[in-house]
Amino acid sequence: MSLTRRDFARKSAITGAGVALAGSVGALATAPGALAATDDVESADAESAHGHRHGVGYGPLVADPDGILALPAGFTYRVITFSGRTRLESGEFTPSNHDGTATFDGPRGTTLLVNNHELAGARADWPHPVPLTEGLVYDPAAAGGCTVVEVRRGGEVAEWVGIAGTATNCAGGSTPWGTWLTCEETEDKAGRYGFTKDHGYVFEVDPADRRANRAPKPVKALGRYAHEAVVVDPRRGHLYLTEDASGPNGLLYRWTPPHGFSHGRGRLRTLADDAGVLQAFKCFDSGGKFVDDLSRATRTGTVYGVDWVDVPDRDARTVSVRKQFTDAQVTRARKLEGMWWGDGGTYIVSSFARAESPLQHDGQVWFYDPKRRTLTLKVLLGVNPDPAKDGAFDGPDNITVSPYGGLVIAEDGEGVQHLFGATESGRTYPIARNELNIGTAQDPEYSEFTGVTFSPDGRTLYANIQTPGIMLAITGPWKRQKRD
Repeated sequence: MSLTRRDFARKSAITGAGVALAGSVGALATAPGALAATDDVESADAESAHGHRHGVGYGPLVADPDGILALPAGFTYRVITFSGRTRLESGEFTPSNHDGTATFDGPRGTTLLVNNHELAGARADWPHPVPLTEGLVYDPAAAGGCTVVEVRRGGEVAEWVGIAGTATNCAGGSTPWGTWLTCEETEDKAGRYGFTKDHGYVFEVDPADRRANRAPKPVKALGRYAHEAVVVDPRRGHLYLTEDASGPNGLLYRWTPPHGFSHGRGRLRTLADDAGVLQAFKCFDSGGKFVDDLSRATRTGTVYGVDWVDVPDRDARTVSVRKQFTDAQVTRARKLEGMWWGDGGTYIVSSFARAESPLQHDGQVWFYDPKRRTLTLKVLLGVNPDPAKDGAFDGPDNITVSPYGGLVIAEDGEGVQHLFGATESGRTYPIARNELNIGTAQDPEYSEFTGVTFSPDGRTLYANIQTPGIMLAITGPWKRQKRD
């Protein structure tokens, strides 16, 4: 049964502020120009401009003599894989352009990680594509895919191909049954770049069973579009998916499994191409007014009701999925990026909004509560006036829920790039800074962070520097973050 605008307006009037804070992270904000539900603008700017106060976070970042990663005192990092330097079991170099990552418990105390490689376009354009391992190739003309990394107790690392021949593998998401869903952020069809098959799909990769990954098959039931990330509702069985696209802006999708379907390892690839129902979201405010774009929200704590609209042609045979709707039918958002399931719902990132959106911002994090069918703005980053200056954060991308409270977010903005945390009460603080300059001394450039995720035991934070492609393991005196 759909949640009507009238129902949402009535419920909002009855419950008031109780609806406004779904989830456990609370109202989060960071400078500059952030608006917090519990702080005025001046206090939010002053407190978060330096990243931490009152014991929040881990203190200032210390420059790295090796020029890779600045961390707080007491923390260390280790390079796990490095494109063009480390090698796979088969002898080829680690592929480049690391992106979405998840961790899994492996055999005999090992940790398994599945790592996306966001390689777009023609395979010949990339010096270190994902190797075309026999039996694991979807399209031999495409450069992307996933590798599986095994970190052993003694510190040894092994890496092998999980899937090859896919394109622009961006974020993705782990499943409750222990597999990885890798997402193609593209709509390229067969013929372009020499591709032999259509792209823009989701594929399942099993880190623990290499045989299960043979003969890759796209999960076409989840649609063909510029996929970014995906999460699974472990209770209801829905999958939620983000789309990073513009002209027009992208959408948030929900896939409902067909009646009688049970999730499990390898089950998604057994689905018919039209199985279940794929829908796009439509939001309205507490007064029942339709919301055309998520950038309209200018204060944390903003709550929208959510309804879902069926996708006419999920395989986008002639028209891109997001273009199959008028602007009055669905709610759009620029740069819908990372997602993470936690606190009974999903955290959803909109990385930034510019001229293609009604209002500008430098990042939003929303929380969707499937039980209440509400979307609550948790983090709002104002437009950063000086991205080259260290101290402020902009352009959130990949995200994870921290076992120590709050969120950890990978920055994909302009200028300086960070991993940063946000506590349950709204304070932000730096965790790491990328110091690997891939530009020049006169015009420095720093790649985005990606793939932020904790090890299953919570002791190690893994993250990637996308270019050239470095996987890092960060350890140190992690602690439960104070609420203020």
